[in-house]
Amino acid sequence: MDNFPLKKLAKSKTDRWVGGVCGGFGEHTPIPSWLYRVFFVILFFFSGLGLLAYVLLWIFMPKGE
Repeated sequence: MDNFPLKKLAKSKTDRWVGGVCGGFGEHTPIPSWLYRVFFVILFFFSGLGLLAYVLLWIFMPKGE
């Protein structure tokens, strides 16, 4: 379990458009950050949960080093 990629998940300081949440996911997983951005936008338009999830992650995800 030591190699779990999300163990040190944090917001990105360099790859950020709004809060650095998607950039943080992109830095800690093999999936690029733009795919996370597309995912949150799709969630927003189809169910409205994308914005809520992003804001909650923005609040509770620790800042990057």
